[in-house]
Amino acid sequence: MKKKQILIFLLSVLILVIFNKVFMSTFTKTNDFFSRQTLVNSEEIPPQKLFDKTWRVISKEYYEPSLNHQNWARWKSHYQGRIKTNEDARIAIDTMIASLNEPYTRFMPKKDYQDLTTSITSKIYGIGVNIYSNAGKIEIFNVMPSTPADFAQLKQGDIITAVDGKDISGMNVSDVATLVRGPENSVVELTILRNNKKLTKKIKRKEIKIKTVKSSIVDNHIGYIQIVSFMSGTTPNEFMEALQNTKNTDKLILDLRGNTGGLLDNAVFIADMFLDNGTIVDIIYRNGYKKSIKAQDDRFPLNKPVVVLVNGASASASEILSGALKDYHRATLVGRKTFGKGLVQKVVPLPNQTGLNVTIARYLTPNGTDINKLGIKPDVEVGNEFDFFIDSKKDIQLEKAKEILNNTK
Repeated sequence: MKKKQILIFLLSVLILVIFNKVFMSTFTKTNDFFSRQTLVNSEEIPPQKLFDKTWRVISKEYYEPSLNHQNWARWKSHYQGRIKTNEDARIAIDTMIASLNEPYTRFMPKKDYQDLTTSITSKIYGIGVNIYSNAGKIEIFNVMPSTPADFAQLKQGDIITAVDGKDISGMNVSDVATLVRGPENSVVELTILRNNKKLTKKIKRKEIKIKTVKSSIVDNHIGYIQIVSFMSGTTPNEFMEALQNTKNTDKLILDLRGNTGGLLDNAVFIADMFLDNGTIVDIIYRNGYKKSIKAQDDRFPLNKPVVVLVNGASASASEILSGALKDYHRATLVGRKTFGKGLVQKVVPLPNQTGLNVTIARYLTPNGTDINKLGIKPDVEVGNEFDFFIDSKKDIQLEKAKEILNNTK
């Protein structure tokens, strides 16, 4: 599986997991990303009616009226009276959604939807890694700093082969996450493969405090702020804290590499800090209605010279922020072309405690650019096209950013 395909996988099936937390880059309060007020629908209805309701929601909400140039009614007719079990409903819904030929609309069975709501509303107990499926193997995408996984010296690229002695061959990411979850202070044993060498790690589960913004000072006068994700409700406060930590610097590097997105509100809030007027993003709905989200005049803009670092894993909310700053020439973008996710999703609670992630709109940058499947080309291209992993020992993109700022008056 190529790295570009891996990112599509992570963005569409919602299983970039911190063992008890499902990260998504496709949630909104009113349009693009997940609403923090999303509720579980506990109404119990027969599987046939669940299929019918899902069919109606997509028919009404899907952003493209032709639903991929097909007669949508054929699906309801095809499955009428044929769905007897929950598994029948899942297969029928997945088959119907596959006909849209669009990677982000997805049905979530009870367990997946439960993971989603837990990720927003509950405490997280785990070990602190992101995992994904790479060519059928469960691989660690990254390790969160100062977590049990970090202290156990797990590394990016480690392949998990067993959990508590149970071979996980053929299991999907969500099922592996279930095995690793457990009460706080309990121990999980992971068998991993690293450079063809098998290792065993016993790791005590802890509450994972997700910190989405990191900051430091480089070259004594340049502020460095990395936004790992826009998912957390605390991201705006964390960003303000990072600004405070770097207030005595005269230039700023904003690192969005590997940030696959999160809450639209967070991207807009941060963009607003850099812009004193104008449109931040345009949302185009199915009926052609355009909603323009504009910068607010009542906030002071940041006037420092800015370089934004992006790569092929910068997606969704990251592209909204970087696209706005580029269009207004407010920042210089350095790195590689971004992922190219310009579609907008909404999470709809369905009966039987299930849910639907459905594409309801597309978005445009302030200049009216549709970046879906195209991405945003940086002003200065540095690094390999699909180099999603950052080499901290030789970060040529960061070095280029410092060079640009050091030559900026």
